[in-house]
Amino acid sequence: MELYYPSDVAPILPFSAMEGFVSGPVACEMVPIVEANGNVIGQASREFVHGGSKLLHPVVHLHVLNRIGEIYLQKRSMKKELLPGYWDTAVGGHVVYGECIKEALIREAYEELHLYDFNPYFIDSYVFESDTERELVNVFACIGNFHLEPDQDEVEEGRFWNSREIEESFEKSVITPNFELEFLRIHKNLEALL
Repeated sequence: MELYYPSDVAPILPFSAMEGFVSGPVACEMVPIVEANGNVIGQASREFVHGGSKLLHPVVHLHVLNRIGEIYLQKRSMKKELLPGYWDTAVGGHVVYGECIKEALIREAYEELHLYDFNPYFIDSYVFESDTERELVNVFACIGNFHLEPDQDEVEEGRFWNSREIEESFEKSVITPNFELEFLRIHKNLEALL
């Protein structure tokens, strides 16, 4: 999946969403607003897209596997607004306006796990909708013996899990519901990489 930015700067959606956020240069993180095919039709603040607007915005997920097929999960920091203390995808984050998908993936992997020397494999792209937002999720995986250093601000800790451990944690408020759905969707693709 690629993002296709317009030749001019995309409009801020909605215009009133920026009230209270701007003082001089834009003072908040802006994310692209997209159609499901990757066409960028606007931009909005991260706060706005999480506030129930349901504007479709792109995110990246990276599943990190070791050579024996275990999957690295991160434990979300207790500082997180959404699902603090739950286990989740190794790397996940928003695409910032102006970035392409792979730039965001590389930035997020370094920010969250200090991971920078990896070869990402594209797995899937799909639209995920919750009560408060709609995301165009771009899923990647990498395999190797990596030295991972979780960022202690957003990530409390991390470890490798085997498929049985993951499946036994379903619907027990241990793993994020988003991860459960994604794992069911892509686990065969992950196994095929090994």
